[in-house]
Amino acid sequence: MKLKFNIHKKDGKSRARAGEIETAHGTIQTPVFMPVGTKASVKTVTNTQLEEMACRIILGNTYHLMLRPGMDIIRKAGGLHAFMGWNQSILTDSGGFQVFSLSSLRKITDEGVYFQSHIDGSRHFLGPKESMEVQKALNSDIVMCFDECVSYPSELKEVEKAMERTHLWASICRDYPLGADQNLFGIVQGGVDPSLRAASAQFLRTLDFEGYAIGGLSVGEPGEIMYRVIDAVEPHLPEEKPRYLMGVGTPRNLIEAVMRGVDMFDCVMPTRNARNGTAFTWQGKVTIKAARYSEDFTPLDPETKSEASRHTKAYIRHLLNVDEVTGLTLVTLQNLAFYLDFMKKIRHAILEGTLDELYAKVKAIYPESGD
Repeated sequence: MKLKFNIHKKDGKSRARAGEIETAHGTIQTPVFMPVGTKASVKTVTNTQLEEMACRIILGNTYHLMLRPGMDIIRKAGGLHAFMGWNQSILTDSGGFQVFSLSSLRKITDEGVYFQSHIDGSRHFLGPKESMEVQKALNSDIVMCFDECVSYPSELKEVEKAMERTHLWASICRDYPLGADQNLFGIVQGGVDPSLRAASAQFLRTLDFEGYAIGGLSVGEPGEIMYRVIDAVEPHLPEEKPRYLMGVGTPRNLIEAVMRGVDMFDCVMPTRNARNGTAFTWQGKVTIKAARYSEDFTPLDPETKSEASRHTKAYIRHLLNVDEVTGLTLVTLQNLAFYLDFMKKIRHAILEGTLDELYAKVKAIYPESGD
């Protein structure tokens, strides 16, 4: 089946909207946060734990999966859903951002990117057709176009060239025959230049993708610049298609972007910060390894329902400080449960007309975009 997107309600004071996405693997309520399962697993947690948190879509990565375990194994398994035993929806990144991050190990041409594996130095080529071929084999519900991302800051000529290459590759991706249940999203590029971003959105709109992503952000630019870019792009995207802000971000980033009309998000922040001992809670960020929690026998976050909420800060701190892997799992479960609950509360606030009240609460808890 092709993706269906229905908007249930729009907020009266912002551009936020509450909706629903349907794929061949289920229904996803929006706004939605997608946990990142880069290598066919969300780090330190199981699929059952994700489903118990009402997670209905996760993200996998083309670059990492094509290197290990490789497409032959995933094809033999019957696709990524079967390989990892995940029955809900999957979105796969094209690999463009990961190749971009290999600055010393790759060469970009109009045909694609020649690169060396970060694992063993072996040489590979990934272009728009190759990315589509890999994602077709993965059989993900949502497929991302292959694009070129630039760093921040970058020279305008470099940004323009990357945008033009992204448009060329988007046209090639659009013509590639994917599976019957797969849906292709275009990716808007253009750095932090509002006019380039608007032009990119306008061009990609002519290709009539099933959804549209805003890429190339959260690469070092200040939050206010990020929001300015979203403001420049949003008016040029079709209202009836889902909008996805890639690789973002903090709780404050999420609500700010929702209020600017974004429906979908992914970010490694909840899982990566958990491994560093930082928890996201409805009381703010908690650096749980700190000495002040050594005798704190209160729950980590009484407002978020998660496995971690059954344990005290002192106990979780102890686990982390003695390198017990259970500690990493508990903080990861807390962070993912918080992010999913956060999006659920945003959706409820849009439906109930109370988003401005929730926004005020979030600003008090997470006062800066980087928090």
